[in-house]
Amino acid sequence: MKYSTLLILGLILALAFTSQAKSKSKKQKNKQKQLAQQESILPMSEPCKPSKCKLPDCRCSDAVLPTSKFQGKEREIPQFVTITFDDAVNAVNFAQYELLFEGLVNPDGCGAAGTFFLSHEYTDYARVNALYRAGHEIALHSVTHGDGTDYWRSADVATIEREFGAQLKMLETFAKVDAKKIQGMRLPFLQISGNNTFEAARRLGLTYDSSWPTQKFKDPAMWPYTLDYRSQQDCQIGPCPEASIPGFWVNPMVTWTDTEGYSCSMIDACVYPPEDDVDELFDWMMENFNRHYLGNRAPFGMYLHAAWFSRGRNYFAAFKKFINHLNTYSDVYFTGISRMLEYVRKPTLGTPFKDCPDLPEAECRAVQCHVQKMSTGEERYMTVCDKCPSVYPWLDNPLGQQL
Repeated sequence: MKYSTLLILGLILALAFTSQAKSKSKKQKNKQKQLAQQESILPMSEPCKPSKCKLPDCRCSDAVLPTSKFQGKEREIPQFVTITFDDAVNAVNFAQYELLFEGLVNPDGCGAAGTFFLSHEYTDYARVNALYRAGHEIALHSVTHGDGTDYWRSADVATIEREFGAQLKMLETFAKVDAKKIQGMRLPFLQISGNNTFEAARRLGLTYDSSWPTQKFKDPAMWPYTLDYRSQQDCQIGPCPEASIPGFWVNPMVTWTDTEGYSCSMIDACVYPPEDDVDELFDWMMENFNRHYLGNRAPFGMYLHAAWFSRGRNYFAAFKKFINHLNTYSDVYFTGISRMLEYVRKPTLGTPFKDCPDLPEAECRAVQCHVQKMSTGEERYMTVCDKCPSVYPWLDNPLGQQL
């Protein structure tokens, strides 16, 4: 009896402790959930007041010049051209990028540069390193690229942090890109998820997003602005942000106009491009450029995927002819978006910068890797700097460690 009584008492105590532990665990989870909900509740934005929103850290979305002091001096404002490419870097498009930027030098003697919004799958990280060391801007475009617009439209802050945070680690590890130099992101399919997109970017330490097209504000064209106050930009692919996210920049994707008058946020999205003729394509590009150059000099974006070059026999030649022509102008500068934003924060007339940016030192010994993608069992080949991962890098295991 004595031992059976002790056994029963022991079981009762064990059950009591288990119940308390479960209750405590549940309370902790509820508390964490409440904290997460509190973090996601952002203050609603208010109409922008220029008297309160001042450079270098705040800019109203409806400001049509870098500063009101430049009124009447538009021809002295430097014209920025931001060439961006989305998705993976591989052997084929890397060769195209080298040819495009070959010999391009800005009027201040600094090398011309573009911005590469990189997705993870099929990316050659050694070639990303080469672009980085050549002075180009490396930016984020997610790990998975998602399963379509629904995935990104409904993405919460945690999902976006997971996608882009993992890619940040991959670029730092496999391409030896300094994470502090990665400042921007672009959502796949340009599908933002309202406040979540921009809050996640801010938490990751990024300074700008370039996923938001505008059709309404292209003549005069829209300049970049911050989300301290309510944006006046038209919401083409909603939901769009309504919260105040101080100091975070939006680089609006000012749309082009195709030959039938339709707007297109990216060059390869233009439904009615000109005929496949170098001169026809060149003239079309000049028409879109002059809307900025002869207007308020808002940055001129050339947003595309390298696959566009394969759609027509003369597309690459026309693109090259166009940028070579612009390179003869004494006031046109080809820079990455983050470099252009440096100017927007501290605008001047004439030469935009005092010095050229230092080229990064990030030596890379390219190695070929044969690894397994654990989520599907697929065999994958990838090129990285210095050392292969144990398995194919992916969400929740961005360094490809053997878990």
